[in-house]
Amino acid sequence: MTNVFTVDAQGPPLGSEHDAITLIGDAMGNHADIVVVPASRFSDDFFALETRLAGNMVQKFVNYGIRLAIVGDIAARTAQSKSLHDFVYEANRGNRIWFVASVEELNQRLELYR
Repeated sequence: MTNVFTVDAQGPPLGSEHDAITLIGDAMGNHADIVVVPASRFSDDFFALETRLAGNMVQKFVNYGIRLAIVGDIAARTAQSKSLHDFVYEANRGNRIWFVASVEELNQRLELYR
């Protein structure tokens, strides 16, 4: 069984490596295997890859062995940035970091990796 820690859609934007560490700590405290974060919770800097924020935050999750699912429609963002599009594509090829449009899509992926 996969233990899921879901971040509330309401709250301040997540925009620092410290925020990633806090989420990882919360996940570990709840014995979660995966953290589910609404895409709307991330700061704009997260999606601007030149800031390196997304890469640094994602790397924290990988280092601690906690999967991350970012849920929400980011099609407009990926349409405007080839590098973001490529980042999302590569992340979704694996089983550690996922960008999914809906909770239903996330549930389908989780079924594949049970």
